[in-house]
Amino acid sequence: MEDGHKFQEVSKPKYDCLLFDLDDTLYPYSSGVSVQIAKNIDEYMIQKLGVEAAKVAELNYSLYKTYGTTMAGLRAIGYDFDYDDFNSFVHGRLPYDVLLKPDPVLRGILQSLPVRKLIFTNADSKHAIRALKTLGLEDCFESIISFDTLNPSNNTNPSHNKDGSESRSTTAEIFDFCEHIRRAESDMVLPRTPVVCKPFDDAFGNAFKLADIDPQRAVRIWTFPSFWCSCSNLRTHLYKITNYLYDSYKITNY
Repeated sequence: MEDGHKFQEVSKPKYDCLLFDLDDTLYPYSSGVSVQIAKNIDEYMIQKLGVEAAKVAELNYSLYKTYGTTMAGLRAIGYDFDYDDFNSFVHGRLPYDVLLKPDPVLRGILQSLPVRKLIFTNADSKHAIRALKTLGLEDCFESIISFDTLNPSNNTNPSHNKDGSESRSTTAEIFDFCEHIRRAESDMVLPRTPVVCKPFDDAFGNAFKLADIDPQRAVRIWTFPSFWCSCSNLRTHLYKITNYLYDSYKITNY
């Protein structure tokens, strides 16, 4: 080739995947969805599990902070219930059309991003699908990694005996988590949960493997309730990510 000829080389972008949380990330905390979800969980604990009303709020919050989700915490400390029943009670009763509305601006930004986009949520897939559809974002993501994805045993029914009768954990079998917190016994080993969920390494590892994601080339966009007071913050950061991704496809002349 003559020296006057120029060759173009497209550099490989540093990131090729965006992994989004759903709740309080693709819509603002101010929507009220999370508040309603917490209320539904409180009611489930009282009505279905027989937890004392006076202890519910503290137990709900403490289990969430420790185990990633209240469901995971409830299973860890000994409560036995059907996952589908829990999700139906907690998410199935949400008034999506009242709390959420289509977001065409966010939709346009997401569709402009030249990389893979996936949802990774601790919620069940039915909730994710309904929320995304209400937001007008149902076709903006390649796939949804949800509670169902990471917990395939969801179809089993642990809350019933072999003869079909309903079974409940007795009080003696329940670990007193609230008492543990009050005593602040840091050296005490807490019971483990059978539920796989964020923010723990096994959940991320499984998700990366299932979706064929290189964690070194993925950007994770998670929930920050105190920060995402409005979707404008998310949009601002996505604009920056968009610019960065496009800048990554720089053409070098030789």
